[in-house]
Amino acid sequence: MSNSAPTPIAGSSFDAHHPPSNEIIEKCVHCGFCLPVCPTYVLWGQEMDSPRGRIYLIKLASEGGTEMTSNWVSHFDSCLGCMACMPACPSGVDYAKLIEATRAQIERNTQRSPGEKRYRRFLFENFTRPERLKRMRLPLLAYQKSGLQAVVRASSLLKLLPKRLQVLEALLPRRGRSEHVAELTPAAGTKRLRVGLLLGCVQREFFPQVNAATARVLAAEGCEVFAPRTQPCCGALLVHAGEEAAALDLAKKTIDAFEGSNVDAIVSNAAGCGSNIKDYAYLLRDDSAYADRARTFSAKCKDVSEILAGLESRAARHPLKLRVAFHDPCHLQHAQGVRSQPRALLSKIPSLQLAEIPESAICCGSAGIYNLVQPDAANAIGDRKASLIAPLNADVVATGNPGCLLQLQSSLSRNGHQTPVVHTIQLLDASIRGTTVKTLLK
Repeated sequence: MSNSAPTPIAGSSFDAHHPPSNEIIEKCVHCGFCLPVCPTYVLWGQEMDSPRGRIYLIKLASEGGTEMTSNWVSHFDSCLGCMACMPACPSGVDYAKLIEATRAQIERNTQRSPGEKRYRRFLFENFTRPERLKRMRLPLLAYQKSGLQAVVRASSLLKLLPKRLQVLEALLPRRGRSEHVAELTPAAGTKRLRVGLLLGCVQREFFPQVNAATARVLAAEGCEVFAPRTQPCCGALLVHAGEEAAALDLAKKTIDAFEGSNVDAIVSNAAGCGSNIKDYAYLLRDDSAYADRARTFSAKCKDVSEILAGLESRAARHPLKLRVAFHDPCHLQHAQGVRSQPRALLSKIPSLQLAEIPESAICCGSAGIYNLVQPDAANAIGDRKASLIAPLNADVVATGNPGCLLQLQSSLSRNGHQTPVVHTIQLLDASIRGTTVKTLLK
């Protein structure tokens, strides 16, 4: 894409740079199979806040039947992009491609309010830059360890803050141990694979214990783990929000960071990042310098649960006497089609009891930056998820995405439940190392 403004399409509200595909639009027969799994339709029961309703709005704009008004845009802003509609669709509508193309059109061709633009710029310029997130760690630790957070939350002080600051405060991660992942972690015993580890941004700085556990488990199972220090943000948050140009720049830098590393696979432990890097071949399809390289890169990308489930267990598992409720991240189960593998790994831990959360296809309300820009809807969806988890009497909730970790912690706490939320890989790590549950939850 050039730096000049994209060419308008005659008779359409979209420009000519990758408009939503008419071929995909026409696949939708409006059967309604998507309705029961769409979080916003379940929440509000409004047709235009369902996948088929949004596809109808895309078709209208494509044919020039409507402009991209603020009301039209609001229906796409309210979409979580969870992709639950895709496996439910009997016609095979690739809704992911439609929503991402539409959001890119919105960001190029409509104007948000100055306040909204500043807020989004703050989110994108900080949450996609690990070095900036790193600088936030010490103030966050001081805020929590000093007891100030407890005082603020127990008082009415939060209500005096602007709503966006209230939202950010409610989603602050609980600072745990700060653990470092070496650039090269050797395999235990005979090497079976050499894998590259995508460290992520929020995962890297706010959940370093997850990356450390990932490297340890992979190494214990015979994988040499390469985690290049030069790797940037993968661009997932930007892609899902329609910030196409910046996302593609980060995609190319990510490919550069891993290229030439001679890895058998590139491993992600964050569902949103994993779905994005698997899609680089599509995202960079027009770039003559990167299209082939992106195809090679994407073909190697796997979620950590896929890698481990495909290897015969080598490291012994010690018992974990826990009842674990497993939450499927949307970009793992729907976008990547990875559902059985995490369960298979957890089921092999002695004494661990796995509990299924009802409505497992429905999002927790995290969805990238959704819980930051659509907090009321995200809270309602999160409250619904918390109400389904509470009766399970789980000792721990496990999931596979940092956004889900933050959202579930916040939702459960808001509803008076202190059930800890951990990454699936942390349970495997604790079992292999024989650590106590108390150590795991520190």
